[in-house]
Amino acid sequence: METLIRSSLPKLLYGLVFVAVVPAALVLWANSTAGAIHLAAPHSILWGTVLAAIGVVISLFGMMSLWIYGGGLPMNAFPPPRFVQQGVYGLIPHPIYSGFVVACGGVSIFFGSASGLWLVTPSVALASAALVLGYELPDLRERFGSRAGSSWQALDPSSSPSALHRFSVYFTVLLPWLMAFGAIMLLGKPVDAVTTYMPFEAHLPVLEWTELPYASTYLVVLLVPLLVQTENGLRRFARLGLTAILFLFPLYLLLPFFVPPRPFTPETVAGSLLLCERTSYSGVGAFPSFHVVWALIAALALGEGGHWRRILWYGWAALVAVSCVTTGMHSILDVLAGAIAFALVVNMGRIWTATLGYAERIANSWKEWRIGAVRIINHGGYAAAASFVGMLLIDALLGPGHEWVTACIFLCSIVGAAFWAQWVEGSPALLRPMGFYGGMAGAIIGAIPALFQGVNLWFSLAAICTAAPWIQGLGRLRCLVQGCCHGRATETAEGIRYSHPRSRVCRLAHLAGVTIHATPVYSILWNAWIGLALYRLLQLHMSATLIAGIYLLLSGTGRFVEEAYRGEPQTRTLYGLRLYQWIAILTVVAGAAVTAAKAPPMPHEFNFNISSFAIAAGCGAVAWFVTGIDFPESSRRFARLT
Repeated sequence: METLIRSSLPKLLYGLVFVAVVPAALVLWANSTAGAIHLAAPHSILWGTVLAAIGVVISLFGMMSLWIYGGGLPMNAFPPPRFVQQGVYGLIPHPIYSGFVVACGGVSIFFGSASGLWLVTPSVALASAALVLGYELPDLRERFGSRAGSSWQALDPSSSPSALHRFSVYFTVLLPWLMAFGAIMLLGKPVDAVTTYMPFEAHLPVLEWTELPYASTYLVVLLVPLLVQTENGLRRFARLGLTAILFLFPLYLLLPFFVPPRPFTPETVAGSLLLCERTSYSGVGAFPSFHVVWALIAALALGEGGHWRRILWYGWAALVAVSCVTTGMHSILDVLAGAIAFALVVNMGRIWTATLGYAERIANSWKEWRIGAVRIINHGGYAAAASFVGMLLIDALLGPGHEWVTACIFLCSIVGAAFWAQWVEGSPALLRPMGFYGGMAGAIIGAIPALFQGVNLWFSLAAICTAAPWIQGLGRLRCLVQGCCHGRATETAEGIRYSHPRSRVCRLAHLAGVTIHATPVYSILWNAWIGLALYRLLQLHMSATLIAGIYLLLSGTGRFVEEAYRGEPQTRTLYGLRLYQWIAILTVVAGAAVTAAKAPPMPHEFNFNISSFAIAAGCGAVAWFVTGIDFPESSRRFARLT
């Protein structure tokens, strides 16, 4: 009995955390941030109940499938022994997480909670995605090999799609698009909206009959999963659709474009139908035009199998593109942007391959120069650029007269980064390492003196967080050259290879010539999105705590995923997760707590002046000395970089 209790207690506690503690914490978070989100939220007991019930049912079906087909409990720490693709898993890849996200949205609508809908629910979705990409997927591939990939993986691409695969596209692609687009429409017109109409477009007539090809987009896209002829065509349609969602919806959030439909008086049935399409939400999420993107993706899928089929369907897509303008629903720039977006989505694989090629060149570009006992290494230039940009942004946000605060933030961050790395990763082989989390802690400490000048501490922290993505993103270029933060070996994904003997990848990890994950590139791209998102929050005059908290949330989830693919041999693993994954989880929790704190709106003006550039240049010079200049003949501590 005692043995049974010992074996069941961890599972009971684990289940209690995710069934009771996490939902309670999310409710508390939503209530604590009730006044922080200045956005409208629909309040509907009926629709909230329906969505919450649907989410709960999907999650329960997922749990039942794991129990019946997997022979175990729905717990990451105690996973089922068998891989599951049956039941609801045949339609939805991650039904438990998907259902939980839908339930969170339903509860938020039930109570009319803006913070629940626009902060908590997206955070839950992001955290769920991070858990899948940063833990579950690597774990499944390690335990089940290639079986853990797509259920289409082993099928003949030229065979006819099964009914299950056809219908799964509705749940995994089209329904998420509908929900995401609905959320964009609910956000409404941006307060700082900018139109994409050119002056002459106000005089263009609205051709009512072109509503027919414009509206046909909805029907055709809905029918594509049923009409497409091959598994390869269906797979490509699903992949391009998901890629378009991931690529375009962040643009709708980041770009303040609003394109109100051109007015007209209906005179035909088509005109009346066109008028029905015009709602108070029309004009939101119009640039780039998803009508154009979906029409071209559908044409690509339906045009396979013959020259005339391609001509027919691409001709239809061109007609849809023209109708976007002639119906008055889009501007010409919307349509052009949609065509460019489609080209980027279709060529995303080539773009990624080219990006990795450039990254590999940088990774093997180590150069050094000797001046007597001093050695100058080229990768220090990237750290100098990162510090210059970061300190320039911080000083510009703090405003004139606070240069000494900027300098204090920088110096404390350097000291914190050095101490952190020595404490966590220090070894004879890592002679002068620098740690990001130590740098952030040092920067926070360095911001405290701002209080003595009457500067709100939250403003200082928000300024640090606004600059942090650009500091880390540019700094990752140094990581590429030095070989720190490198990925682990991969055979299933494209990566990069190191050959320079000075790199840590070759010298410490012994992975010379081996294809490894380009984790610094992952970090650069994610930090770029974070930086743009925070700038958008600044434009919208969000509170300093919301800006700082969202940075911690986004940074933590990104680092959790990135760490799963990193391969530094010195990083410890604790209870199934790498050390920095645990720290990333704490970062996410800290971010949620910070968003609940009260602070005034953050002034978004960047006050660039000569002193800002001067202090930033000085910080950049110090950063190059710390990270790219050493004394290789010396045996003193911190004297050498390699």
